[in-house]
Amino acid sequence: MAALASNPQMLTRQAHSNKKQQFWRKESLNLEKKFGFCVKVYNYEKLGRSQMEKEWRLKAFWANVSRPETVEMEPINDVDELDAVLSRANQLSQPIIIEWMASWCRKCIYLKPKLEKLAAEYDSKVKFYYVDVNKVPQTLVKRGNISKMPTIQLWKEEEMKEEVIGGHKGWLVIEEVRELINKFV
Repeated sequence: MAALASNPQMLTRQAHSNKKQQFWRKESLNLEKKFGFCVKVYNYEKLGRSQMEKEWRLKAFWANVSRPETVEMEPINDVDELDAVLSRANQLSQPIIIEWMASWCRKCIYLKPKLEKLAAEYDSKVKFYYVDVNKVPQTLVKRGNISKMPTIQLWKEEEMKEEVIGGHKGWLVIEEVRELINKFV
């Protein structure tokens, strides 16, 4: 049996007997169940000199595995850590997104995985962080000028440029954050 590579390719086999044809049909279904590949079987009939020959082709398509689906947001726990993150982002000329949240806030908990998916989209362009306001000193919360949660802020050049207060539907908040990022990237 041919080896499967990690990029899209076409595998071709010729079957001359009924057993091989059944094997390929059965094997293609097993591949689809085991690995979740999109496997398509093509059956072409060719008339040869005195026999009929069938050619089976398997096409396997892999998802784009070069980029992660989610990127875990990193926590910021104190003012010094925020300063270090901001100076690192300033050196790279890169904006950062900070979600100010609380562990008791339902909207905050709901938005975090959605923001992690968004972080995967902008993996090399923007870094995503979160601050749990109940676990950090109040000086850090005052520095962010936080009054409502969840608040998502975009920081660039060591200062806060824009923010989205996420009290409305999650998909709207994500779209607003996406627009914000596109404006500053």
